[in-house]
Amino acid sequence: MAKLIIVDDEKSIRAALRDILEYEGYEVEEAKDGEEGLDLILKNEYDVALCDIKMPKMDGLEVLLKASEAGRGTQFIMISAFGNVENAVEATKRGAFDFITKPPDLNRLLVTVRNALDRSKLVQETKTLKRRIYKLNEIVGESDPIRRVKETIDRVAPTEARVLITGPNGSGKEMVAKQIHERGTRANRQLVEVNCAAIPSELIESELFGHEKGAFTGASARRIGKFEQADGGTLFLDEIGDMSLSAQAKVLRALQENKITRVGGDKEIKINVRVIAATNKELKKEIGEGNFREDLFHRLSVIRIHVPPLTDRREDIPLLAEKFLQDIADEYGAPPKEILPDAMTYMQSLPWTGNVRELRNVVERLVIMCGDKITKGDVELYA
Repeated sequence: MAKLIIVDDEKSIRAALRDILEYEGYEVEEAKDGEEGLDLILKNEYDVALCDIKMPKMDGLEVLLKASEAGRGTQFIMISAFGNVENAVEATKRGAFDFITKPPDLNRLLVTVRNALDRSKLVQETKTLKRRIYKLNEIVGESDPIRRVKETIDRVAPTEARVLITGPNGSGKEMVAKQIHERGTRANRQLVEVNCAAIPSELIESELFGHEKGAFTGASARRIGKFEQADGGTLFLDEIGDMSLSAQAKVLRALQENKITRVGGDKEIKINVRVIAATNKELKKEIGEGNFREDLFHRLSVIRIHVPPLTDRREDIPLLAEKFLQDIADEYGAPPKEILPDAMTYMQSLPWTGNVRELRNVVERLVIMCGDKITKGDVELYA
């Protein structure tokens, strides 16, 4: 049942609104002024608040502001006398869902409440989805190398510093990049990912910077590149060590000037992008061999995070395996299986050349092929 609160200093208004809303099947509480209303909103979970603007002790705009600052998901419908419509409009600019005038029109009131409840439900679903995504991108482990990675993420995520993530394939570099984005000030904006190794060298510049119509054979329409798509958000350049030198030069310019130019165009486009890069290569070695620009390396590596191979964090294997068992069970809609102690010990002894990605694949294979209790023999057979 949806839960609502009426915050109004006029008892007759509160009583009238309560009768209407309870008749519609809503659970309703009341507050006689702004202070009491805010106190209840901060202590309880309400889907919708119908809040008068002009009240003693604390007006409705202040209640709205303080509830918003406290992170409450309550949708505010402001109640306004005809002379206060300008204030009501100001309230919607500050985050109120809508406003109604006194005396309230019954049909408009009910429609507005239903729409606010739909918004409240959508907000809650979005929060749940974000928590689920955050869980999927969670970095699991308590080993010293992983603890250092987590501590660095905690420090760097709220900043605008560029980050270079290094480590072998399958070690979790993409997950580190996502954690940095999700914990940063740009979390509500887009994270755009580019796998530089998967794009042919002749197309990488168009992929990153876009192109104008007719810029080259096959360019039948203008295309927006990844830098523009990530404007205001984060751009993750995965496997940047595989990027061509010509593309590196353009990326360097974009980082220096916060501007890009589409392929085949001459117009400079301003961008505001946080760049996170990753590579499995030793870039200093690549610089020495003339394959990577040293000035770009220094631009990208304000902060460096090295993600260790799984063999350097074997004590994390049980935690990772348990997480994968639960994740896979959730995906399949089945209870999680159990890896027996001797099987887990054996898993910790394996070479894991594919790192965390290989471990995840092996666990999924074991879940599919084995019984409820996974034995050492199962691991020997399927790992």
